Amino acid sequence: MLLDSKAVAMLPPATGRDWIALTNEALPLDAAASWCATPGAGAVVSFTGIVRDHADGRSGVRAMTYEAYEEPARARLAELAAAVRDRWPVVERIALLHRLGDLELSEASVLVVVSTPHRDAAFEAARFAIDELKQTVPIWKKEHWADGADWALGANDVRRISPGQPELSGAAEERRRSEIGAQRNGERSERPNAPGGASRRRAGV
Repeated sequence: MLLDSKAVAMLPPATGRDWIALTNEALPLDAAASWCATPGAGAVVSFTGIVRDHADGRSGVRAMTYEAYEEPARARLAELAAAVRDRWPVVERIALLHRLGDLELSEASVLVVVSTPHRDAAFEAARFAIDELKQTVPIWKKEHWADGADWALGANDVRRISPGQPELSGAAEERRRSEIGAQRNGERSERPNAPGGASRRRAGV
């Protein structure tokens, strides 16, 4: 679900499982974690990026300004949420929220929250989400210090979101396959029977 950068963007979506937003308002850290906590989630992992007093090749940073190409940035955040779900189908909910405008030291600039049935997938999906967000979403930061301001020295060219399946540890991969199998078995048990007792199959299953 895509939302604009107004204050309303800080309200959780009424429907859907993805909370995507760019905003000039303070990020709702507690509300996002609560929204991601579903009955099927046994783990909620949050990452919060905050403004610090130094950056690559620069000390004495006092504040940051974040700017974005908002429509492409929101579209890329939605694409990233879909990529997380492709890699970890067991994900319950995802929140990808980013501040815009002027931020002081220690203010939250980005928030990623992921919920899953077990912790391995939640940690891995959240790590993938923040790493890809920083590399693929067209958001830029300007650093302010005592003698002036300039764009961050460590900026990278925006690239496409990484394709493919995750590289998991043995235990995490085994658990992921088990969870996917349980989901599919649940779907099969809910399907109506076709004439003759054979189960009808949905397209794409």
